[in-house]
Amino acid sequence: MRVVIIGGGISGLATAFLLQQQAQEQGRSIALQVLEAEPRVGGKIRSLLSEKGYLCEWGPNGFLDGKPATLDLCRRLQIAEQLMRSDDNARRRFIYAENRLHQVPENAGAFLRTGLLTPAAKMRMAAEVFIPPRRSEEDESLADFCRRRLGRQALDRLVAPMVSGIFAGDPESMSLASCFPRIRQLETDYGGLFRAMFRLARRRRAEKRAGKAVASASGPAGVLTSFADGLQRLPDRLQQVLGEQVEVCAPVLALEPAASGFALHLGDGRRLQADAVVSALPAYDFADLVQVFDQPMADLLREIPYASLQVVCLGFERRHIAHDLNGFGFLMAHPNPLPMLGTLWDSSIFSRRAPEGRVLLRSMLGGASRPQVADWDDDTLVQETRSALRQTMGIAAAPEFACVFRHRRAIPQYPTGHGRRLQELRHRTGLYPGLHFTGNAFFGIGLNDCVSAAQATADALFSGGS
Repeated sequence: MRVVIIGGGISGLATAFLLQQQAQEQGRSIALQVLEAEPRVGGKIRSLLSEKGYLCEWGPNGFLDGKPATLDLCRRLQIAEQLMRSDDNARRRFIYAENRLHQVPENAGAFLRTGLLTPAAKMRMAAEVFIPPRRSEEDESLADFCRRRLGRQALDRLVAPMVSGIFAGDPESMSLASCFPRIRQLETDYGGLFRAMFRLARRRRAEKRAGKAVASASGPAGVLTSFADGLQRLPDRLQQVLGEQVEVCAPVLALEPAASGFALHLGDGRRLQADAVVSALPAYDFADLVQVFDQPMADLLREIPYASLQVVCLGFERRHIAHDLNGFGFLMAHPNPLPMLGTLWDSSIFSRRAPEGRVLLRSMLGGASRPQVADWDDDTLVQETRSALRQTMGIAAAPEFACVFRHRRAIPQYPTGHGRRLQELRHRTGLYPGLHFTGNAFFGIGLNDCVSAAQATADALFSGGS
């Protein structure tokens, strides 16, 4: 079987590696090729070491080790021993609200004491246990769910900041079922979030007494994990293992179903034949390839929106910052007059991100709620970031290092109806046996989600499914 994977980001590379592993385990023959249009692999995973010694992540800065997918991949690649867990202090997270930073409460006592929520908002959250579950099967936005079960202030000061930090998204349009399926399932199974917490806590205590291994119920599940020299170590290792099966500077200009399989037309004039094709492209690029032979599929793919995101990395001398920086960083409560979504204290999360006596702060600006920020020039982005850091953290000093990363289409959004769209996409690709799609536009945006989807794609290829 000849398989061509279009796209050399983490989804495409992981799919290729897992396909190769599965073929070896089953004693099956497979001819595999990964085609990447850019001169490098990794997609948005990119680690850049500056001349001043600051290690900046262009995109994601790690993955949570609470799920097995990426950890298992690292073990198979024989780089698990190189993994680095984030500092224990990075468990502390902050929200900027009412003109100051508030630590996100980690337990019931901290919740009662926090000034992040008013007493009335705390009472409203506590009343969640008396709110009946929603019985409708219709997709619900995350914002509607939070207002219904937890109240407006919990949405603005707890949930919306988290959504900005993960998706750069707008909770008013995001699908609860697609973005946070576990939350929806808890309401369905237990009647509410607090009821679920109490029931699951009792179950864990019983399992612990019985001597069973018990997973933590806290979220986000797991510890943020990366590598000493940055997350790029993972795609680099995948490329190294796959070797000549990965080809960069190889854009696919056209894809068409053929009498047997598919024909691919490359930018250098080559024409390739494949029994199966996996698109690991962004949804909009996949749409460009299929519109020639399936316009409805292209239309569905173009319905998946993307949020822009601008990342500003600033390096400071440690003595110029009064804050203790013992934490992960902070996110902005809603409504937020500043263009900033939040700031990660990168040198507090992982070691070796800044030279001795220096700190690295990485701020995110724009997102789905402020798309106009994408049009600002680099100087404006740095100035606005410095102004926001002066207001939120009291940092008046000029940075000794500044770097700006721009992502016009950074993170795919899952608006209400995303689940229906996926069903229709599966139906359309099913009309062309051997055509598959994977990536963060469909089944989850996190690194663990992408690796899990890659495994599912490899399984579907060998089983003949879609």
